[in-house]
Amino acid sequence: MDPVSVGLLAALAGGAGGEAGRQVWAGLGALVRRPFRRGDGGGQAPAVSTGQAELVSLAADPGDQGRAQALSTTLAVRAAVDEDFRARLAAWQEEAELVRTGDGAVTNTVSGGTQNGPVVQGRDFTNLTFTTPPPPASSSGAPGGGAADPAS
Repeated sequence: MDPVSVGLLAALAGGAGGEAGRQVWAGLGALVRRPFRRGDGGGQAPAVSTGQAELVSLAADPGDQGRAQALSTTLAVRAAVDEDFRARLAAWQEEAELVRTGDGAVTNTVSGGTQNGPVVQGRDFTNLTFTTPPPPASSSGAPGGGAADPAS
């Protein structure tokens, strides 16, 4: 299992993703509060952090990358020793990665009148080629406003 992204944790702790982000963050809180699962039916829970302290610490200062890294590391360690937690964390991580946190955000704005040609909105385009006709001739009759009518 890949570690949980430090950037994702910091973004969610800071409130990114709106209501969906808050729900995902609350889901992580519920996950780390779950007790360790004991595979043998008894015995002591492993001597590793549950992640609660790191979660609270990051929530108090979402901009602190060190706190986000500490939470990511704690989640990875707990996942390594608790199979049930690992499975639930993987499911949480899939859900969390669907939340728009602003990483690679794109804001598209088209303004300034009529666009004569393709307007492509999106992110990370490569190898695009457009073959478009020239803009339509202006019918204003102003000098330089359009091509002369070849039929006249």
